[in-house]
Amino acid sequence: MPVILRDATLSDIGAITTIYRDSVLNGVASYEIAPPDRDEMAARYQAIVDKGYPYIAAVDETGALIGYAYASAFRTRPAYRFMVEDSIYLAPEARGKGVGKRLLEELIARSTKLGFRQMIAVIGGAHPASIALHASHGFVEIGRIKGSGFKQGRWLDTMLMQRTLGDGTSTDPDPDAHPGTLFLG
Repeated sequence: MPVILRDATLSDIGAITTIYRDSVLNGVASYEIAPPDRDEMAARYQAIVDKGYPYIAAVDETGALIGYAYASAFRTRPAYRFMVEDSIYLAPEARGKGVGKRLLEELIARSTKLGFRQMIAVIGGAHPASIALHASHGFVEIGRIKGSGFKQGRWLDTMLMQRTLGDGTSTDPDPDAHPGTLFLG
């Protein structure tokens, strides 16, 4: 499936909302029960891009948005500023076709370039396809939170996976890099 990756924009929020809605209603990647509306999704998008985190859209050959991914704060306390959490959502027709792989590769590259040192995946429902995708990109399991969510009539585990970016912990971070300025002053 030919895919073009580009920065997501506010004009993508309708399609992003539709994709996320399907994930909330039919999947376990998100532990939300009621899908947020377009205004809420626009606010979430804006909060992420205003901090300079990458937010990427995947479009097919017709220009239709078929997936999106973003990095955001894992936690908002200043010492966490060099770690990001990744999020990837795909339209049903894009699943299993390499779109998630392309999005994750681009997200890793952009996050590394910005100066982040660790990326964490918080995988709702310990979804096997998401675990496999992350493992194939160098993420390792760092924990499982058993029975962390109850959705669709069943208890769900959450898998935590982590990947080093750039120099990881082998050198001190650059305080002038993008993450060095997050949450400070």
